[in-house]
Amino acid sequence: MHMNDSQEINAPVEQVWAAILDAEILKQCVPGCTEMAGNAEDGFDATVVQKVGPVKATFKGHVSLSDMNAPNSLHLSGEGKGGAAGFAKGGADVSLSATENGGTLLEYTVEAKVGGKLAQLGSRIVDGFAKKMADQFFTNFKTAIEGPSEEGETDGEDSGEKKGWFKRIVS
Repeated sequence: MHMNDSQEINAPVEQVWAAILDAEILKQCVPGCTEMAGNAEDGFDATVVQKVGPVKATFKGHVSLSDMNAPNSLHLSGEGKGGAAGFAKGGADVSLSATENGGTLLEYTVEAKVGGKLAQLGSRIVDGFAKKMADQFFTNFKTAIEGPSEEGETDGEDSGEKKGWFKRIVS
């Protein structure tokens, strides 16, 4: 499976770069992630619980970062094993570039393979699930940096501009 897309984030490139290397932010952004530990140098270990079609599994995996050209690009590669459900492995090339309005354009290309029961589901189900996961991750990533959208939910505060927890720390 191969896919690519982009996301515009209303934050400077350096802030987006720092967020993509932060285990806590990644845990918050990966759908179904129950554990995330590690760092950019050694890689990240994660546990993710997901249901793909009729197959529900807990995947344990490791993601390594390479070809890091701070704060412009990096390559992520990883593999996760879900026991009897099978495995998933792949990689992503991520690039960041400044936009005219001071934000960041995050572009990514993903290549992934699955095996075991997951592969038996058929490419249409697996590809649709992978696209949904990538979209959720990057939407969550954008929200973690920018904060909820103005038309989004409020938590009872009348605080004016809302910011994600990462943006509050670095602001």
